[in-house]
Amino acid sequence: MVRQRGQGKSTSTKKNKNNAGPPALFKKPPEVLQPFLETLDEKCVYITHVDSHPRDFKQKIFLVPTLMNIALTAALLYRIWYIGPYYLRIFVSVLGYPNETTMVVDEMEWDEIIPEVAIRAFNFLLDFLLFVFVWSWPFDFVIGGEHGSPIMWRWNVGFRDREVVVRRSRKWVESAGDFVHDEGAKSLFMSRIGVATAPLLINEKTGYLLMNADWDLDWAAMVDANDMVDEKMAAIEAFKEVVLLFSEDYGWLCVETKTNTSENPEEDERRRQVFAFRDALAAVGKEHLFYRWIEIAQFETSRPGGFTPDRQVKVAQEIRDLFSKEGIDFDAFWKESVGQEGLATS
Repeated sequence: MVRQRGQGKSTSTKKNKNNAGPPALFKKPPEVLQPFLETLDEKCVYITHVDSHPRDFKQKIFLVPTLMNIALTAALLYRIWYIGPYYLRIFVSVLGYPNETTMVVDEMEWDEIIPEVAIRAFNFLLDFLLFVFVWSWPFDFVIGGEHGSPIMWRWNVGFRDREVVVRRSRKWVESAGDFVHDEGAKSLFMSRIGVATAPLLINEKTGYLLMNADWDLDWAAMVDANDMVDEKMAAIEAFKEVVLLFSEDYGWLCVETKTNTSENPEEDERRRQVFAFRDALAAVGKEHLFYRWIEIAQFETSRPGGFTPDRQVKVAQEIRDLFSKEGIDFDAFWKESVGQEGLATS
């Protein structure tokens, strides 16, 4: 179920102050996204898209930070177990109960004092750095805060062949200006959006790898979005490459990008299918078949006489035989990885 989160969320009293409608490059979001918009922070810009990488690939990617955080937690717990009694003895000594950590400086030589002070200073500094900077990593990974955590996200959403990914802008938005009315700010904004929504980036990287200096993942928003899909409140396509920002004059707006305003949706779908097929082959260690398939297709289409129907049938059989030698049924594998039979056509 979609949840209301945090402060500074959208309210109906702030919307529709300007009846003229938003300026060029902006439009009102689809009404179906309204429950989702109510959970978002007005101070941030959001990008949603559908991650179509294979489930197994996503599991392998997520396994790396999981193991790293388990190892880090184990190391921190060991450090606490190891150093805890030492600090307890020092504390007891400070209270006036002498023990092996008690230092009577008047009775000690400098060659005894300096090493002991250096050891204690090193331990204090090391544990201070661990407490201030390191312990929060596993905490944020498991517990998180207002925007959830990676573990909460995967616990609720699981691993899917198609899932909604939501990115939230970092601090660059706060000093960037008015993206709707200021042409300079709008130019900077569209430049960042163009980089973040580049098809090559989205098709090459699964959602977990899209965090960078400009964008973070909103774990709770991803749970909300996928819950909406599960509960039939919205189709998953409603979240396909949507850029959202809040304006005091117009409320929540969508940004019209080259990606989500394509004049050739059939070509976009064909490109999506090809990338999905490539990723599925890579997940089973057969990515070389994808490139061999592309080589054959390019060679045949460039031959004199054109790519006639008879030649298409012959090439299709050649590709099926190539895949069969590697233990893969081309047609069945295509349908399983892409979700439908045959390449999209106009």
